[in-house]
Amino acid sequence: MDRLHPTTSQKLVRLIFIVIAGLMLCAGLMQTATAAPPQFATVTPKPALVFPRDHGAHPAFRTEWWYATGWLQTPDKRSIGFQVTFFRSATEHDRANPSRFAPAQLIVAHVALSDPADGKLLHDQKIARAGFGLAQAASEDTDVQLHNWRMRREASGRYQITLPAREFALTLTLTPSQPIMLQGEGGFSRKGPRPEQASYYYSQPHLQVRGELQRAGKKTPVTGSAWLDHEWSSTVLDPQASGWDWVGMNLDDGGALMAFQIRDKDGRALWGHAMLREASGKVTRFAPGSVRFTPQRRWKSPRTGATYPVATLIETGTLRWLVTPLQDDQELDSRQSTGAVYWEGAARITRNGQPAGRGYLEMTGYLKPLKL
Repeated sequence: MDRLHPTTSQKLVRLIFIVIAGLMLCAGLMQTATAAPPQFATVTPKPALVFPRDHGAHPAFRTEWWYATGWLQTPDKRSIGFQVTFFRSATEHDRANPSRFAPAQLIVAHVALSDPADGKLLHDQKIARAGFGLAQAASEDTDVQLHNWRMRREASGRYQITLPAREFALTLTLTPSQPIMLQGEGGFSRKGPRPEQASYYYSQPHLQVRGELQRAGKKTPVTGSAWLDHEWSSTVLDPQASGWDWVGMNLDDGGALMAFQIRDKDGRALWGHAMLREASGKVTRFAPGSVRFTPQRRWKSPRTGATYPVATLIETGTLRWLVTPLQDDQELDSRQSTGAVYWEGAARITRNGQPAGRGYLEMTGYLKPLKL
């Protein structure tokens, strides 16, 4: 891709990416034709992630996100899904520009609530340039803020999330109950056939959740479990990539499953990976040839016309995982921030036909770009 002068068709291709593409587009709109593009840091094999430092932001890399998903339970035993994501995107603005108004970093945030009583996803989004006390991502530890939305990690390891959204408000404490799960090879996660198509990536499964959900002026205490991803990179996906499917699942026996596939423009798997950590701590990594996503049932959005495989069979080696949604309509339209439309929602999972856990399914690239 031309980093300084993206064509219209390239912009449309970028719309199918939730972060890498959409945020690059936002950043590209702020650059000037004469700006000197910055040199972003690169992802290399055999990383030595150091905590708590690597819980914080990595501004030398192009794109980064902190992504918390989970299931909440109300006192009357209703299940509600939630998603909170903060993105940091380094723009291609000339770093030599001394102006404090120069948009060197963008902060974007999404929040969503999935309640079957509503029948569709409730969501909100914000975007701002970093600085001026409006938005920031600290480097020492997780502390990302966008206006009055905030995700902060305490020295104890607990995450505090405060998000007063348009139709609801979340005030949550996420407490780790298991060690960090380094994805890929020690945190080096391949995203394509070329080694440079990779990210640094770790997860924190089985976070214990307590807090409060506020809707229509009513405050409801909630408990539950969550999954948190933190990922950063500078490399665009393979040019043939058109989207991806991802799951993060807290298994009932204490295990954790992460699996994804990158799809090409014909919908075929371009790359895939899965990692299963059993309750005992044993880790199994599944290579691309051992991971397969097969749609079982599709749902068409009445708003965008995109069709998503909301029920999907995931095969990792000899294990068969069936993912089914808490509700079909969990589409998120973020064209006001990242520029993408995608499906991201609470889902249940079975293992070889038996109930096995709960988590989140994410699917991007199913909205077809306009033909010019």
